Amino acid sequence: MRSEPVVQVEGLVKRYGKKTSKTAVDGLRLVAQAGVTAVLGPNGAGKTTTVEICEGYRRPDSGTVRVLGLDPFREGPALRPRIGVMLQSGGVYSGARADEMLRHVARLHAHPLDVDALIERLGLGSCGRTTYRRLSGGQQQRLALAMAIVGRPELVFLDEPTAGLDPQARHATWDLVRDLRSDGVSVILTTHHMDEAETLADDVAIIDAGRVIVQGSPEELCRGGAENTLRFSGRPGLDCGSLLKALPADCTAAEMAPGSYRVTGKVDPQLLATVTTWCAQHGVMPEKISVERHTLEDVFLELTGKELRS
Repeated sequence: MRSEPVVQVEGLVKRYGKKTSKTAVDGLRLVAQAGVTAVLGPNGAGKTTTVEICEGYRRPDSGTVRVLGLDPFREGPALRPRIGVMLQSGGVYSGARADEMLRHVARLHAHPLDVDALIERLGLGSCGRTTYRRLSGGQQQRLALAMAIVGRPELVFLDEPTAGLDPQARHATWDLVRDLRSDGVSVILTTHHMDEAETLADDVAIIDAGRVIVQGSPEELCRGGAENTLRFSGRPGLDCGSLLKALPADCTAAEMAPGSYRVTGKVDPQLLATVTTWCAQHGVMPEKISVERHTLEDVFLELTGKELRS
């Protein structure tokens, strides 16, 4: 596996407009190691501009960008055969048939994947002779994904690869991303599905206002803040002060609604045993005991104050 970063961005700045300049990317730093890196951010955060610069489609105003050790703008001819790019829209002749377009892209590469096997894997067999403009949104997405990976890239950029897909096709795409990773292909993934990032990514970078505001594994990011929460139901009006005395010093206990209780702190088997023992001592039959953790969406909303929506 590659030891140096597959993508390294330092001090990236990109502005648009001459009279009323808008800063889309503002001194951004991003390091993506081998594996799957998810790039998240609200609309207008700068993630699309950042990824397009990494792909070589836009020129940065300042900063350094290296993709597989190369400058994507100045060394594009050397880089392009080594990467795959999935565009969210466009990049396909509207009158071309699906299989015709995929075979054309395959012929541009020295050692492409088996086109027929890829068509079968992504469920494109039934629409192979349909023109691109007549494909459904989900079929267009799957074709764009196939075109991005058919050349056996070392690194692939996937822009919302499961947008518009039904659940079956979505999970098939997840399996394909996992297979890419197992085969040593690195992936830069932008997505609006938080469960997708949590499921697939080794590393997550959250971008807002043109900067990476936090980066780490999903486990690391979800570990912060109120690390764990235990909830249970019982009769209303339990003595939370008594419960609090039985808990470790860094815990809290409160009745959030009549008969609904929340305990926060480091939830482990010992804490769970303490709560159930206290309930038994006070003649309480706890119901609906659940242990909750911060999700990636919780972290995202806390950091940006915005929902992640397309």
